[in-house]
Amino acid sequence: MSAPDAARPDLPDGIHVRALQGAELEAHLEAVAGLRIAVFRDWPYLYDGALEYERDYLQTYRDAPQALLVGAFDGDRLIGASTSTPMEDHAAEFAAPFAGLGLPLSSILYGAESVLLPDYRGLGLGHRFFDLREEHARRLGRSHVAYCAVQRPEDHPLRPAHHRSNDAFWLGRGYAPLPGVIAEFSWRDVGHDAETKKPLQFWMRAL
Repeated sequence: MSAPDAARPDLPDGIHVRALQGAELEAHLEAVAGLRIAVFRDWPYLYDGALEYERDYLQTYRDAPQALLVGAFDGDRLIGASTSTPMEDHAAEFAAPFAGLGLPLSSILYGAESVLLPDYRGLGLGHRFFDLREEHARRLGRSHVAYCAVQRPEDHPLRPAHHRSNDAFWLGRGYAPLPGVIAEFSWRDVGHDAETKKPLQFWMRAL
């Protein structure tokens, strides 16, 4: 069971977290696109992003009335974002791997991404992202929250020598990888000319 937000350490002055939906969510999607391009360019995603693609991808959140954007702000500047939608509203590439679990998609909230600029890590914002995402899932009557993370080979030439994965954080939040539940998605890596398909491991917890 995660700690309530009231038990979280205070954030530095000027930094705050808000749950956004509807028009407020839509108003910040351009900034979310910029964050995705910047943060996912680093390991392990190595995503060579383009604003035009991001605008098309983020249309999902404009079209899904139950979508959630948890925004972290430094003053008025968006410095982190965590997005969620009902699983059935998201891309088929992510929903299909759940077909064999016997769990209806309508019971799952899909956490699409959490991105945070490096200078703001270690402040507890990740826990706030998950707290509000899980609160939203309960409000929608969802019994589970799931997300996926890219898998990279251990001997990948761009793997940082001292990289620390998020696995311990996720396990501490009560999530666990789902054996064999793997999605595949394509994007262009930094330094490459063409898109290549990557495996993404799903994690999930029951609320």
